[in-house]
Amino acid sequence: MCVCPWLLNTNPHLKEHVVSILAVSITTVALAEIGDKTQLLSLLLASRYRKPIPIILAIFLATIANHALAAWLGVVVADFLTPEILKWVLIVSFILMAGWILIPDKLNDDEQISNRGPFVASFIAFFVAEIGDKTQVATTMLGAKFHDGLMLVVLGTTIGMLLANVPVVLIGKLSADRMPLGLIRKVTAALFAGLAIAAAFGL
Repeated sequence: MCVCPWLLNTNPHLKEHVVSILAVSITTVALAEIGDKTQLLSLLLASRYRKPIPIILAIFLATIANHALAAWLGVVVADFLTPEILKWVLIVSFILMAGWILIPDKLNDDEQISNRGPFVASFIAFFVAEIGDKTQVATTMLGAKFHDGLMLVVLGTTIGMLLANVPVVLIGKLSADRMPLGLIRKVTAALFAGLAIAAAFGL
């Protein structure tokens, strides 16, 4: 999708579509990331290296790389499925994600951080930890749902990841501990349930 400013000004429906994709992508991933193992990893990286700038840059680049692949996979899946099958795949996937979100995440004991510098170690650790994670799966589903706005999905999910992780890196455990994680998980689960309903009714 090529989104030019002049085109948005002349096509209000396109503008609404762009805003919708960005809003759903940012909100979905930002909420799903709260209390997720990659957010716990961000906390661990921040406490170990105490150099927020290279860690944040590494998270940004690792997220773009990881989510670009995830969103592209969603587009590929969408291309091989009929609209009706894709509709039900999305509905079931969103429902399963709603249940998965309610399960608290933990950072595995075998999650190791490299002895390399903060940027390289953070990039590798974050990219690997994000593989198969809730936010990556969510990005794949968003890529399938909004296959005409792949770049917007990647942009939105990356912004969502930064919104959830940058405060943790900057101010450490204080930001994570004071968040009502139980309530946030319920809100996120409700959001995915809403996406399932929207997919069911073709919204």
